[in-house]
Amino acid sequence: MKNPIEALNKIFDSRIRLGVMSVLTVNERVSFNELKQLLELTDGNLASHLQTLEQAAYIKVQKAFIGRKTNTTYMITDLGKQHFKAHLDALEKMIKGI
Repeated sequence: MKNPIEALNKIFDSRIRLGVMSVLTVNERVSFNELKQLLELTDGNLASHLQTLEQAAYIKVQKAFIGRKTNTTYMITDLGKQHFKAHLDALEKMIKGI
């Protein structure tokens, strides 16, 4: 019997990173504050998970100024879309196979 969790992506083990990727999959870009509110997270907690996704090249960051305030937005990359879809496909296969 094949290991049912073998095809899962370890980066998406975290419910927070799973949530971030889900939000970014259906939105072109989302601000830090929007993600923080949607996922009900603290700044530090969200920032550390976003950093993990950015280091894996699954998301990209865009910083701009609105007036004097920094506005940080996040977008999913093509690589991120590909790996997230593969993770969801693996979850679906695992659920159907058990």
